[in-house]
This record gives sequence, structure tokens and C-alpha cells, in this order.
Amino acid sequence: QVQLVESGGGLVQPGGSLRLSCVVSAFTLEYYTIGWFRQAPGKEREGVSCISSADGSTYYGDSVKGRFTISRDNTKNATYLQMNSLKPDDTAVYYCKLTTTLGTGYWGQGTQVTVSS
Repeated sequence: QVQLVESGGGLVQPGGSLRLSCVVSAFTLEYYTIGWFRQAPGKEREGVSCISSADGSTYYGDSVKGRFTISRDNTKNATYLQMNSLKPDDTAVYYCKLTTTLGTGYWGQGTQVTVSS
């Protein structure tokens, strides 16, 4: 059974940092593209970042470029999102998503990130 389990969310002050983790089971992560999405209250889910299985290339949404860094540890079957210089607009539920070569997507349950003073 495929499972993606996120952790690392929480409450942080503006300008602070958090590191999100997503551990994948039932798939060998190194063969798949994996990404992070977020959904704020009343807004659509948006892509934040992803990392390719083919060459390790990365993508970042415009709103997080220069502040967030995605990485993966294939030995732990995990991906991480380092978030620095957090802003109140970064407040959302963050989800990781694994996409198979056939285009099937698997989602985690999400982890809440709240940026507030």
C-alpha cells in the first residue's frame, strides 16, 4: 500500500524556518518525480516545488524561489522541503505528491504550516 507521510509543520514567526519531510513507502523513491504542493484556506492547491527522478532537476514556484529548497534522500526514501524566510502568505497545508511514469499521483495527508507573529 502506497503511503506518503509528511511531518515538520508547525507555527513559526515571520522570517523563520521550517523543514518538512515526506517519507514514502511501497515505492522506491529514486525512480519517481516527487513534489510539494500547498493549499491555503479559500484558495486552490498550488505547486511549490518538485524534483525529477531522471536528473535531479528541480522546479520552484515564483513565490518561493530563493527561499525554499527541495531535496531527496533515496537511502531513506524521503524528500524534504527546507523553507527559509517564511512569510504569512506561506501559511497553508503542505502536501507531498509522488507521480508515477504513467501519470498516477499519490498524495500524503498534509502538514499544517502557520506563519504568524
